[in-house]
Amino acid sequence: MADRFPSPFDIEPPAGAEGWEELYTYSSLFSAERREYEEGGFWFQDGVHWPEAMTPWDVTFLEYALASLSQYNTRHYLIPPALGVDYRILNGYVYLSPVPVATPEEIEARVPHFLERAGYYFGNWDRLYDDWLVKIRELVKEMTELDVRPLPVMEDMEVITSGAGKGSGDDLLATYHRLLDLGFRLWQYHFEFLNLGYAAYLDFFGFCKQAFPSIPDLAIAKMVAGVDVDLFRPDDELKKLARLAVESGVDGAFGSRDPASIQAALGESEAGRAWLARWDEACEPWFNFSTGSGFYHSDKIWIQNVEVPFGYIADYIEKVKEGVDLNRPIAALHAERDRVVGEYRDLLTSDEDREAFDGKLGLSRTVFPYVENHNFYVEHWAHSVLWRKMRNFGEVLQGAGFIHEVDDVFMFKRHELAEALWDLYSGWAVGAPSRGPGYWPQEIQRRRGILTALKGWSAPPALGVPPEVVTEPFTVMLWGITSDSVAAWLQSGEGGAEGSLSGFAASPGLVEGPARVIFSADEIGDIQDGEILVAPLTAPSWAPVFGKIKATVTDVGGMMSHAAIVCREYGLPAVTGTAFGTKKIATGQMIRVDGNTGQVSVLD
Repeated sequence: MADRFPSPFDIEPPAGAEGWEELYTYSSLFSAERREYEEGGFWFQDGVHWPEAMTPWDVTFLEYALASLSQYNTRHYLIPPALGVDYRILNGYVYLSPVPVATPEEIEARVPHFLERAGYYFGNWDRLYDDWLVKIRELVKEMTELDVRPLPVMEDMEVITSGAGKGSGDDLLATYHRLLDLGFRLWQYHFEFLNLGYAAYLDFFGFCKQAFPSIPDLAIAKMVAGVDVDLFRPDDELKKLARLAVESGVDGAFGSRDPASIQAALGESEAGRAWLARWDEACEPWFNFSTGSGFYHSDKIWIQNVEVPFGYIADYIEKVKEGVDLNRPIAALHAERDRVVGEYRDLLTSDEDREAFDGKLGLSRTVFPYVENHNFYVEHWAHSVLWRKMRNFGEVLQGAGFIHEVDDVFMFKRHELAEALWDLYSGWAVGAPSRGPGYWPQEIQRRRGILTALKGWSAPPALGVPPEVVTEPFTVMLWGITSDSVAAWLQSGEGGAEGSLSGFAASPGLVEGPARVIFSADEIGDIQDGEILVAPLTAPSWAPVFGKIKATVTDVGGMMSHAAIVCREYGLPAVTGTAFGTKKIATGQMIRVDGNTGQVSVLD
C-alpha cells in the first residue's frame, strides 16, 4: 500500500487540455512559489460541492465560499483548533486542505475569544437570525432588480435633460461590478451563522461521545432530527399543487409530460387557470431550486425548466390518487428523537451532567435549522438569480458578436468579463471596432475543447501526505473523509470485502432492492418505484423521488452533509460516503442497505 498520494506537481494534464491553467485565477493553482507548503499538505477532492471540472466563471463562487468560510473561522470567531480551508484547482477539479492552528498554546489563546464571540451569537441567536433573513432577502431583491441592457445607438434625451452626467456605459459596467459585490456579500452572509451552527452540534456531539463512549453517531444525529426548515418548502409546494390538481379535477392535464401541453390544457378551464395562478405564487421564491449543488451554471433551475417540477407533480398526483400520505414522517421522527434522548439522558448520573446535556442539546436544536435553511437562500435562490443575471450579460455580448452562445459568458474568468465589457463599451463610445468579436469566439472555442478534455479525466481522490488520523470534525462530518476512507484510497479504491461497501450510517433502516445507479439529475426520470438510488451525491431538490425509492447510497458526504440530513428528515434509509458505490454497484443488481450500521451489500 502506498504511503502517500500523488504530488500535484507530478500530475500531467489529459490529452487536449494543455494550457488548462489559463482558465483559472492564478492564485487558485498549485505553484512553484508554494511548493514546499503544498506538497507537505493533504488535499482531498471536494466531490460534495464541486464534483465536476469547473468552467472559468463558476470558480467565482468557489473562491467566494472558501475565503468567506475561512475568514469567519480565522478572523471573526477564532475557532480554537481550526483556521481556514485552503483550496486549489488541478486539471479543473477542486481540492481542499483544512488548515489547523499550529500549536496547543495558540489553540488555548483563542479559546476565550471564541467563547466571547460565539457566546454573543448563541445568546442572541433568534434576533440575529431574524435580522439575517431580512438581510438575505434584501440582497436577493437588489440582485433581482439589477437591470442589464445592451448599449443603445444613441442615449435617450432624458439622459441630457436630467443632468445625469453619465450614460449607459457607466450603467453596464457598474451593474456587473455590483453583481460581483452582491455575490461576494452573499457568501459573507452565508457563513455568518453556518460555522457556529456546526460548532454547536459538534460541542453536543463531543459531550455525547465523552459521556457515552459507545454511542453511535447516528443516535446523536437522531436527537436533533424532525426540524421544520425552508429547504423542504419547494417539495411541500409541489405536494400542495398535486393535491390541488386532484381536488379541482385538473389532474388529467398532467397525462402529458410536455410542459406546453400541460399549460395549454390547464388554461382551458377556470379551475385550470386557478391552478396556474397558484403555481405562479409558488414559483417565487420556492422554485428557484437547482437540480444540483447550485455551484454550476449548467444545473437546471426548476423555475426555468418547468418540465422538472411538472414531472414531480405528475408523480405526486398518482400518489394522491392512490391514497398515499405525502407528508414527511414528522411524528415518527419526533417520537424516535424523544426516545433516544430519554434513553441516553437516563444514563447520566449527576444533575450537572444532565443540565449540560440539556443545554447543549437545546442549543443544537436552536441553531440546527440554519444548517439547512441557508442552503435554499444562498445556493439555490440567490444563485439562481445570479445565473440569470449572468445570462443577461451573455445576451449583451452575444448581440455585440463577442460570443456565439449566451452560456459562453461562463467561459470568461470574472475579471476577464469586466475587461470584455470594457472593450464593448470603449468601442461603442469611440465609434470604432472593439477587439472582442475577433478575439473571443475562437478563444472560447479553444477553452471549451480544454474543458471537454478535463471532464473526461478521472481526478484522484486526494493529493499529498495523508494524516495519520483524520480528526478535524468538519472534514469527517461534512465531507465524509475518515481514516478508513483515506486508507481505502491508498489501496487504489479496493476498500471493503468483495461485494460489500462501508460508509456512514446516515439514516436508519434496513432494506433490499434493485439498484439504480445515476450520475446526474438528468437521469432521475429513469428511477422506478422500489429501487435503491446509488449516486455520487444527492441534492435537496431530489427529495420528490424519495417517495419512489427504498433507500439511497452515495459516494461522498458525511453525517452532516445535506444528503444525509435530508434523508433522515424524509425517513429514507441511507448510507453516505461509501467512496466507491457508483463503481462497485451496477443498475439492476440486488443490494442490501443497512442505514443503521453503514453497510451496503451486493446480493447478486
